[in-house]
Amino acid sequence: MVTALITHDDCYDHVTPPGHPEQVARLDAVLNALSDLDLYRVKAPLVAEDDLLRAHPKSHVAAIRDAAPENGWRSLDADTHMSVGTLQAAYRAAGAAVRGVDMVMSGDVSNAFGATRPPGHHAERETAMGFCFFGNIAIAAKYALDHHGLDRVAIVDFDVHHGNGTQDLVEDDPRILFCSTHQSPLYPGTGAAHETGVGNVLNVPLPEGTGSATFRDVMDRVVFPRVAAFSPQLLLISAGFDAHEDDPLAGMRLQTDDFGWVTQRLCDLADEHCEGRVVSMLEGGYDLNALGDAARAHVSVLEERGR
Repeated sequence: MVTALITHDDCYDHVTPPGHPEQVARLDAVLNALSDLDLYRVKAPLVAEDDLLRAHPKSHVAAIRDAAPENGWRSLDADTHMSVGTLQAAYRAAGAAVRGVDMVMSGDVSNAFGATRPPGHHAERETAMGFCFFGNIAIAAKYALDHHGLDRVAIVDFDVHHGNGTQDLVEDDPRILFCSTHQSPLYPGTGAAHETGVGNVLNVPLPEGTGSATFRDVMDRVVFPRVAAFSPQLLLISAGFDAHEDDPLAGMRLQTDDFGWVTQRLCDLADEHCEGRVVSMLEGGYDLNALGDAARAHVSVLEERGR
């Protein structure tokens, strides 16, 4: 068995304004860091509209499609911009998440990593924000439930920012467990511990300067037991690498090794509860060197565990 690396050159065509942290170079940083790993490379398909509609209303999908510019940029908010190639890239990113689910559930691969952009975990039901247009990981969860007949899917989000979009898309669905560790206070200002959905949301806000020891302790004491108790049939990961100590947008101060460690522990849970089935999607990470190093630490573990 192997690990799938799902990506597409269309993701380079999502071009943000000069100086924007969610830049084209992020994809190069990740793919270059993974270039010598033994991965099964797959082109991300365009997502089917029916799969987008599992998470978003038709009005949102139409609004994003209609906002696509014919040249230059169109700004949906102060942080979230569309270029000529953004819509196609966003369709590829959501399509990669769905393709990963299909490949893992069919047994074609042990696990999968979607190296795509734009990211997705800030996209709410009817709002594009935080560099995100569609809720890629939530779409994958809902697709797995509806298309593959699963009863329980868990999402673990270790991006430094709270996955407010994912929470908005799944908090009313008890078949989906959403666990998020994130720096607080920080953008987008959500993710308080009292936000629990229908009992299916676990938010663990952490202070600036948290560091490795506290992060690992919280994962061991709080997050991993919650995932184990849920006993998912598929584990999805929102893999943001912006909690790294070198990231310019936050200050959680994790080390590269922490991303390998958390991946090992999540794979342990997947082995115990869901036959090792893991699909991970790239979210944040804005220092290019740290992003490449952390993504390699993460995917190296997936590759090792997927053999």
